[in-house]
Amino acid sequence: MNRKELDPESSPEAAYGARLRRLREEHDWKQEDLASRTGYSSTHISAVETSRKVPTLRFSRRADLAFGITGSADTFEREWREIRHGALLEGFPQYVGHEGRAVEIRLYEIGIIPGLLQTPEYARCLADSAVRRGSITPEQAAERVSFLAERQQALARPRPPMMLVVMDESCIRRRVGGPKVMNAQIDRLLEFAELPNTVLQVAPYDIGERRPFNLPMNLITLPDMSVIAYAESQIRGHLERDSTFVLPLLSAYHQLQAEALPQAASVAMIAEARKGTP
Repeated sequence: MNRKELDPESSPEAAYGARLRRLREEHDWKQEDLASRTGYSSTHISAVETSRKVPTLRFSRRADLAFGITGSADTFEREWREIRHGALLEGFPQYVGHEGRAVEIRLYEIGIIPGLLQTPEYARCLADSAVRRGSITPEQAAERVSFLAERQQALARPRPPMMLVVMDESCIRRRVGGPKVMNAQIDRLLEFAELPNTVLQVAPYDIGERRPFNLPMNLITLPDMSVIAYAESQIRGHLERDSTFVLPLLSAYHQLQAEALPQAASVAMIAEARKGTP
């Protein structure tokens, strides 16, 4: 029997199919066995495994039930949602997949609160604004907010990752959604800063040219201690694994942390910003 070899890095669909095949073989199941457990044909299973057919939400949920992983942090439903949203920016589906396994997450954001720290109301205001601009549909806006909630929930595990967050001062100065939404969002930041696995810093405007990044930056450390970088512009995202390029970004992040306010001073600035909200 001819067996098509897959390159999981070639596309999110290929990664999905390769993982489906790997789990099936780990269970010592033939395609027919998985087909009977999911209610699909063996031809359909083969097509998903070889990325000739795009997986659906229904298929993903059936696969999760078959493998007994429903409700875990690494479901096929979650991967399906990553594929769906990943069409917006290349590299993002792969990044989110790694994010759920990270032991350490370093974030730098400009202009808006980092997604993983956003309240549902704050995230919904941003999504609704994109709808009004015609950038996305109302359905995509709802899915975007739901997907963000899933990413946040995936990090609320028994051994959560260490999270180090540096926000440009613009993140807390830019008012989103009115006083009620913004006050709740600032309260969320203050709660985040009190967690034992977090460090929250603000990079004030007056660091000027000493700011090493002009775009948001994500750096995640995986269980094997390798580091992956992800950055995006308005229209494109890029995932970088090559240490030749990642290590200088990590060094720049360390420099950013040194220039940013210490956590106590950052929390004081954030609290002061809340008082200034009408």
